Amino acid sequence: MTIQTLIVIEDEAGMRLDRWFKRRLPSLSLAHLNKIVRTGQVRIDGARATTATRLAAGQKIRVPPVKLALPAPKLAVSEEERRVLRAMILYEDDDVLVLNKPYGLAVQGGSGTTRHIDGMLASLADARGERPVLVHRLDRDTAGVLLVAKSRRIAAKLGEIFRSRQARKIYWALVEGVPKPAQGRISLFLAKGEGMERGGVAQAGNLEKMRVARHGDENAQHSVTYYAVVDKVPGRFAWLSMKPITGRTHQLRAHAEAIGHPIVGDPKYSGKEKGRQAPQITAGLERKLHLLARRIVLPHPRGGMLDVTAPLPPHMKKSFEMFGFDTKRDDPIEQAPE
Repeated sequence: MTIQTLIVIEDEAGMRLDRWFKRRLPSLSLAHLNKIVRTGQVRIDGARATTATRLAAGQKIRVPPVKLALPAPKLAVSEEERRVLRAMILYEDDDVLVLNKPYGLAVQGGSGTTRHIDGMLASLADARGERPVLVHRLDRDTAGVLLVAKSRRIAAKLGEIFRSRQARKIYWALVEGVPKPAQGRISLFLAKGEGMERGGVAQAGNLEKMRVARHGDENAQHSVTYYAVVDKVPGRFAWLSMKPITGRTHQLRAHAEAIGHPIVGDPKYSGKEKGRQAPQITAGLERKLHLLARRIVLPHPRGGMLDVTAPLPPHMKKSFEMFGFDTKRDDPIEQAPE
């Protein structure tokens, strides 16, 4: 492995350096990480750091050559991963891939995660050994559009586009109950839940659980989402179109819970902690997270606009058909502010 310069993406803002390494290089031992950080081999924007340093979006992290405890890849596995990834492609050109990430597949590795898109991308390495690079990420149980750069140079350019908020993302969700007003703006401070990290290790039962915080609270980050009810089952469920202006961890899931209308199939942000009772679920409605990264629109690094839309995943398609929701109808969130 050679020296690498990796960019901190927006969803990794606020993460500790050791947690970031665990996500990006899960096979790197903690002892070796401590050594390369202590000896100054790891640099953040050219400066030394500690494993407890909190990261900001856009920072450049120098990663020295390290030995990873990875088994030698098997050709058959690589071929299978390549086939699976190719089947996900919604759009491709010389610089980018846009994947239709399925429900239940992790984007990056973590504790107990052995199969994820970031690892599978190695199967698409070019003749020089350069592999595609993730530009942003989605939760494991969120389906939909996932942008991937084919080179680190393009990844850096796309990272700047995301940081400058030129990328427009639209999500569809099925939520419990019907929000009032039918269109609105959610503006909250979010922070990691109590017990999230102790010595850099996420605690079981509270893994990346976000909570509504107050301005000025430690690590609290402002988050803004516009939403609009597209259709509804009166008094029971609503199809929401949501446009996040910021990109915080679990932002849409936490925001939906905060306004009293959690996303169907979300066990983490179900509102139960607030004593809320979920409505009686219609027979046949699957208890999977009903959240889709529906569309992404952003300037292409080589000019023009990239505009890609993902179809409903099977469980959401089944639910929409059950309620008679027409996916061809106008989406009112299109007129929400940028």
